[in-house]
Amino acid sequence: MANDQLTYLIQESLASMQAGGKIAEDATAEINNAATNEKLKAALEEGNKTAEQWRQRVDRALQEAGGSSEPGNRIIEALYDVSKSVITKYGDDYSRDLAIIESGQLALHYWIAAFGTMDAYAKRAGLSQTSQDMEKCRKEAEQADKEHTDIALEIIESHS
Repeated sequence: MANDQLTYLIQESLASMQAGGKIAEDATAEINNAATNEKLKAALEEGNKTAEQWRQRVDRALQEAGGSSEPGNRIIEALYDVSKSVITKYGDDYSRDLAIIESGQLALHYWIAAFGTMDAYAKRAGLSQTSQDMEKCRKEAEQADKEHTDIALEIIESHS
């Protein structure tokens, strides 16, 4: 019974992550077009490639868990709204680039938590491929977060 409930929770969470990946994909073009710092633009582009790998891993995990797709992810929808407001709110490149990094890191922290949780749950449910995929995604998200922090600090230092 408890294992069935855990499996159901995993299915629902993965479906939400799948929906979140689709929302994030839609947000990407707007964010990339608004960034001006070259290192930030390169990091965002690399992030797009990594996010595609995440989507593939989440899709595979959802299959392994026997789940189906859910229609939405309100957390990622809210983060997308924040990103859209950042693009229009800040008129200068310096502030806008830093705000893009900040909103992007909020999203990365969602993904770090989501991937870490799914890794732990998948291990307990015996979903070894899902566990491996989620651990890899978490590590990639943590690395991206560090890179974004480094870029933010470079931007700040270059304007001091």
